[in-house]
Amino acid sequence: MAISAGDRIPDVQLKMVGEHGTEQAGTAEVLGKGRIVLFGVPGAFTPVCSDRHLPGFVARSTEILSRGVDGIYCVAVNDHYVMGAWARWQGVAGRVKMLADGNGEFARATGLEIDLSGAGLGIRNKRYAAILENGVVTYIAVEDGGGLEVSSAERLLAALS
Repeated sequence: MAISAGDRIPDVQLKMVGEHGTEQAGTAEVLGKGRIVLFGVPGAFTPVCSDRHLPGFVARSTEILSRGVDGIYCVAVNDHYVMGAWARWQGVAGRVKMLADGNGEFARATGLEIDLSGAGLGIRNKRYAAILENGVVTYIAVEDGGGLEVSSAERLLAALS
């Protein structure tokens, strides 16, 4: 069953890619304090993720943070090397923190995994955006299809209002 409003974010070990390298990061630690925006994407360097989803959060990061948000995080079922390369390519430094869920453990723990084996991608994250308050989901929007309708930065900003 997928995580929903009122649920606590599961504690899973991921790799957080930062400006100065990669470090182990427990989700309870990095997502469990303050008001956090978390969005999940099916994969780094994929068309919608690279052309619209991540760039929307990067472009609107200042506005999102000005609404009482302590941090913006992107998670994908990719290894930390891929997430690091994608972060550099997208210019996320200082705006969005990247979480590598290389084994899909966080996607599974949240119930937000999707099997994209038919497209040669294996098990990935569903596309979503969420607001967390001290580790508890207060808002979550999960895409039904492959588009970007309910989990965009614009829609998340509306939810923060």
